[in-house]
This record gives sequence, C-alpha cells and structure tokens, in this order.
Amino acid sequence: MSSRRDFMGMALGGFTLAGGVGALYAMKRTWDPLPSVKAAGFSTVDLTSCITGEVRIEKWRGKPIFVLKKTADMPEHERDVVVGSDRYHVSIALCTHLGCIPAYKKADKKFFCACHGGEFDTAGTNLPGLPPPSPLEIPPFKIDGTTLVLGEEGPEYLEMKKNNLIA
Repeated sequence: MSSRRDFMGMALGGFTLAGGVGALYAMKRTWDPLPSVKAAGFSTVDLTSCITGEVRIEKWRGKPIFVLKKTADMPEHERDVVVGSDRYHVSIALCTHLGCIPAYKKADKKFFCACHGGEFDTAGTNLPGLPPPSPLEIPPFKIDGTTLVLGEEGPEYLEMKKNNLIA
C-alpha cells in the first residue's frame, strides 16, 4: 500500500515540477523583447551614397535621423563624425524644445524648427537666445568602414560621450 502512495506522490511532484518549469519558461518569453524590436535596434547607413551639403533622413527605432555630409566651407566642430577625410553631422532629428522635426535650410546652413523659431547650426548646437535648451541629440553610433551603424556605441561615440558632447 505504501508503494502505491509513494508512486502517486512522486507522479504528482513530477507533474507539478513540469508545470512550474513550463510556467517559468512562458514568463521569461513574455519578458523578452519581440524579434521586431530587436531588429529595429540597429540601422546601417552607407555613407558613400551621401551627397555633400545635403541632408539625408534615415530612421532608427522609429525616430528620424539627420545625416549631413558637410561641405568644406562649413566649420569643423568636435561633434562632427569623421570618416576618412569627410565630416558628417549625425543627430536625432527632433528639436530639443518640444520634439518638432526641424528643416534644413541649405542656403543658411542651419536647421530651423518652425514651431517656435529654434535654430541649430551644422554641428547641431542650439543657437543662443532661442527656445531649444540643448543641442540636437546624437544617437549611439559606430563607424564600420564607410558604414554608420546606428544603435551601437563605437569608440568615436564613447569619446564624444566622455567629452560631454552627447546631448
């Protein structure tokens, strides 16, 4: 009689353990990010296709990103992303005042936010006396040859971060 009782206890314990493991696995799966979210974590930009003096708008994690290949007459800035002999302005294209998307005024070589008159220069720094409280934010990036990988912190980004150039 006791052997049957022992068997029933072990069987119940085994089923309980299997159910517990299954529940823990299901809970872990719900906490993991979806594959679509993981895929959106990185975006690549081929810098060889950028036209000098023109802004290219990319997307990273649903946010617009400005990529401007700077001309020789645009002032150099420590916020510039340098690839070979070319300099680029890379920033999240959202005004730091209220989150509007600024437009690039090619003739003035400025980013202009029409909502409240905010202006940023070609380095993304906010011009004094205007509403934006800080420069345009630089997204995490890594340079891989002539490709810009958005979403990964490379040595260039970490250096900017160390020098407090990331808004």
